[in-house]
Amino acid sequence: MGDVYLTAQQNINYKYRLSNKLIGAKMKFNSGYYSHHPVVDYFNAMDPQSYGEKPPYGADLGIKDIGMSVPMGISAANVAGIYSKIRMGAGNIEIQFPGYRMGNRNAQTPEMLGEDQRQAIRELSMANEVKFTTHASFQLMGMMGRDERGNFSLNNATQDMFELKRAIDFQADMGGGSVVIHSGEFERPMTDMYLDDETGRLNLARDSSGRLLFKQAHTQEVDAHFELLDDRTSAKIETTQKNRYVASPVWLRAKDSRQGVNQNGDPVPISKGDYVDYEGRKIMDPYHPIKGRVPEFDEKDRIFKVRLKSFEDFKREAEEYNIWFEKEHRRKPNYYEKMYPEEAYVKATLDAQEGIARGWSLEFSSNSQTLIKALSELQKAKKYYSDLEKSVPAEDQWKLMREDRELQNLTQGFASPEIKTPTDLLKKVEFDVERRLEYARSTAASQEQQANDTAETKKHIITPIKRLEKHGVRMYAEAAIHALQKTRDPNNPVVVAIEHIFPERFGGHPEELKWIIKKSREKMVDMLTKPEIPYGASLAPGEVKEDTLQPNPYYMGISKEEAQKLAERHIKATIDTGHINLWRKYWQDDPRITREQNDAAFNKWAVQTIESLAKDKMVGNVHLADNYGYHDDHLAPGQGNSPIKEIISRVKHYGYDKAITVEPGADASTDLSDFHGLMKTWKFFGSPVYGMGFRGSGVPQTWSDVQYSFFGQNKPPYYIFGGYAPSNDWTLWSGVGLE
Repeated sequence: MGDVYLTAQQNINYKYRLSNKLIGAKMKFNSGYYSHHPVVDYFNAMDPQSYGEKPPYGADLGIKDIGMSVPMGISAANVAGIYSKIRMGAGNIEIQFPGYRMGNRNAQTPEMLGEDQRQAIRELSMANEVKFTTHASFQLMGMMGRDERGNFSLNNATQDMFELKRAIDFQADMGGGSVVIHSGEFERPMTDMYLDDETGRLNLARDSSGRLLFKQAHTQEVDAHFELLDDRTSAKIETTQKNRYVASPVWLRAKDSRQGVNQNGDPVPISKGDYVDYEGRKIMDPYHPIKGRVPEFDEKDRIFKVRLKSFEDFKREAEEYNIWFEKEHRRKPNYYEKMYPEEAYVKATLDAQEGIARGWSLEFSSNSQTLIKALSELQKAKKYYSDLEKSVPAEDQWKLMREDRELQNLTQGFASPEIKTPTDLLKKVEFDVERRLEYARSTAASQEQQANDTAETKKHIITPIKRLEKHGVRMYAEAAIHALQKTRDPNNPVVVAIEHIFPERFGGHPEELKWIIKKSREKMVDMLTKPEIPYGASLAPGEVKEDTLQPNPYYMGISKEEAQKLAERHIKATIDTGHINLWRKYWQDDPRITREQNDAAFNKWAVQTIESLAKDKMVGNVHLADNYGYHDDHLAPGQGNSPIKEIISRVKHYGYDKAITVEPGADASTDLSDFHGLMKTWKFFGSPVYGMGFRGSGVPQTWSDVQYSFFGQNKPPYYIFGGYAPSNDWTLWSGVGLE
């Protein structure tokens, strides 16, 4: 590979000779343009230098600042492919890995690049003063562990974390920097993007006036779908729908306020609307599976009252539960204890199943008592007649005989009744009663079991965000601790940079991404500062329960303040100017203003939501891409309608100075190469092109002279430079030998 790229020492010698030859060659003209501006000490000829002049917009985000992504197996096949991007002029590079678990030639993974390749990339970095970042597998969509069937599992999530860790290992071998991972955690309706904070439950889909900003279909406001999980298995158990009504019991409540008693017989005040039982006693825990609220009975129609409830009814029920919890426990419910409307909705559908099962259990339990009593009486009768039959002479036994009419009844009289002794008849009846008792007992037990299972299921129905907060953010925290442990230079840490991906999934909204980062940081702080945590180091068999605290394998014994600084350093965000523009297709125009004003309103929203991340110092990586708001086709910046310049301006305003990477996608197909996407970006940000003096004094060189000449080779270039030149001196094209 030595004939493909320069070693570090060769490059240093080359640059030293070159800079000595060119020293003092800078000339400045009143026009503000530069002529006779050679390479100075840069490796490639188009790096900008302003020499004290205020640059045009974006020139401070110049050629050396804006790099490009290189998906391994797509844009580059090996290290030589990476080096070709450097020779073209990329100032920094994000090495991306499309492969997932087992890689292949066209979708490589970090572990397909061994120590030789990693050493070669390190030498490229040093020789060319190029920084590298990493993008973990494209197939990673957050840390929820979603499979192809839409279910979630902790095993899948753990495997995804391993994918992230091996990208972290690779980036650590590059010396430090960001590792990008997508954050598409789970699907949620865009009209109901709720987040909890100290001010209450916020709907990110509406502005401060209540106007709906986004929806995926014109009916979504009324038929939004919500996924729910079983928190024991993480599997999806049901999808609720806003416009479906659910038949639910009308719960018995006190009709007026009075002094009464509770279920324990203790005197308590009863307020109008309190849940009471059939004896008028106040129910202390309305949500208890057995002693909880009871349905109201209609004396006239002799049925329990039921009515159809809407999603709005369950919003009120969820709010009522949360208020009851706060009063009962004298504190607000945490995220896991809180009830959400969609949870109340599904639990209502299970209330009926549980009620029916308990009703049958009670019915068969009652029958069992009757049958047990009947069996006792039969046994007494059998003993009496058995003794009687023994005492009666044989010739008089016929006087005790009885008719068994069962067969006659079954055949509707066509069969004659059988004549049997009382003890034979009693044995038969006893057998039948025993069978009925066995059936009643098993049925009552199974119905009670079903009722208890249903009650247990209700307890474990959760919204996906609860699982994300309980387990998903821990995966991010573990990966960040791994990045901390792999960091060699504290001034250049390895950073997990979570990227907002598509609008349809949680984490696609920058505020949702901020929530993920905040929660992951909190979890990382706990894991660094607490000697014991749930699900820590293994204990002896039988010692571990769900709420058992175990030795913390991540414990560092540092202060909470120091841990917070580490969490902030190692968990950050990747912002993407293309992804934020994908919200445009769901934007709901305000009919009272013009099309241009609506476009401006969307752009303002996009810039402000990204600015929110930058203001909180969360940005750790920036992706530049453009589109028209429909699909993430990765147009070069300036080729679509994303407000890219405004976003970058706000991000840099808050001090961002890390990687900025173009993700050229469409240009690889519709233009001459993916590198043209990078050149278009340089042009878009106003980066100047410095010429060699061949256009005359005061006349600027333009991108059209370079962009489709030397690189595209559509016309002869004016000059060549760097490793493409036949010598280390800059040379006019006309002076290069034909050979």
